[in-house]
Formats: sequence, structure tokens, C-alpha cells
Amino acid sequence: MPCPVVSAAVEGDVDEAVVRILLKHVGAEAGPIYGKAGKPHLKKRIKGYNNAARYAPWLVLIDLDHEDCAPGLRDRWLANPAPNLCFRIAVKEVEAWLLADAETLAKYLGVAKSRIPSNPEDLDRPKTRLVNVARRSRRRDIREGLVPRDGSGRDVGPTYNSQVVEYVRFRWRPEVAAENSDSLARAIRSLQRVVKES
Repeated sequence: MPCPVVSAAVEGDVDEAVVRILLKHVGAEAGPIYGKAGKPHLKKRIKGYNNAARYAPWLVLIDLDHEDCAPGLRDRWLANPAPNLCFRIAVKEVEAWLLADAETLAKYLGVAKSRIPSNPEDLDRPKTRLVNVARRSRRRDIREGLVPRDGSGRDVGPTYNSQVVEYVRFRWRPEVAAENSDSLARAIRSLQRVVKES
């Protein structure tokens, strides 16, 4: 029996890699993945994605960022999601889901596991914390790639996306991370439901 094909929309490259792994984890195949131009771009198109989900399964993933709560943000974006739409919000950024698999992330970054925060969903800025952990890496390529150069005015280093995508594709374990991330665990359950019913 062929795997269900799920289309998706995401904020950026790291989110796309996460979505591909999550779909594989629940026994689905990734269809076209749209967006990748930030949250405002997705918000403008959410009704279209929701309409498409009336006919086929869809996954839309956004970050909570500095909003107060995920249910309130979801209701403001989309009051009546289609049954086939899995609309999920990472608390507070998708990087929290990566930090939640402390063992493999620590090995990839070349740091002690104790440097990975044990409560990733309580962090205000998980991406910033990931970058700051990378500052302490024993690996030069991690320090130079993930950490912004002094005076650059950037939040991340020049190869942040490609290196984090590499980690997600080859090391990240969603089933382990879900044990330490409630929003990830709920996203997996919701995605499993949509895949099963499609």
C-alpha cells in the first residue's frame, strides 16, 4: 500500500527539513513544500492551504515566537481548519524541537550534553540558545558556520541553515525529542491522525 502524500507549508529551510523527517516518522511521504519565505508569507496564504486541505492532507508548521499561547495564535490565523489540515505551532521556535534531542545535538555540535538546556520549550529564543551552545563547540566548522561573525549584525552564522538541516536529516530523532517537547509530541499525534484518516 503506498504511503499517503502530505503537502506542507513552512517558514524556512530548517522547518522544511523537520517536516520531511516528521512525515517519514509517521509513515507518510512529503509532497510539495511551500512557503519558505517567513511567517507573514504563510499567513497571507493560510486560507488557500486550508482550502487545499479539503481534498488532500496538509501540514502547516509555524513558530510561536513571542505570542502568548499557541491556541490563541492558531485561532487568529484560522478559526475553522479543514479536517485534513494539520496546523501545528512549535513552542517557541522549531529549534526547541531540535534541542529536545540533547544527546544527538550535543554530539553533532561537539559540546557536552550538559550544555544543552533540559527545558527547551521554556526558552524565549531557542535559536539564539542553539547558536550560543555552538560558540562552545570543539569543532571549528560549527563555530564558524553557526555563530555570526562579530559586527555582522546577523543572528546566525553564514552556514547556519545548511548545517542545522544536515543535523536534522541525519541525526535528529523526533521520537526522542517528543519526550522532552510537548508541542512536538502533540504535532506528531495530530499528524498521525491526519495521515491515518487520509
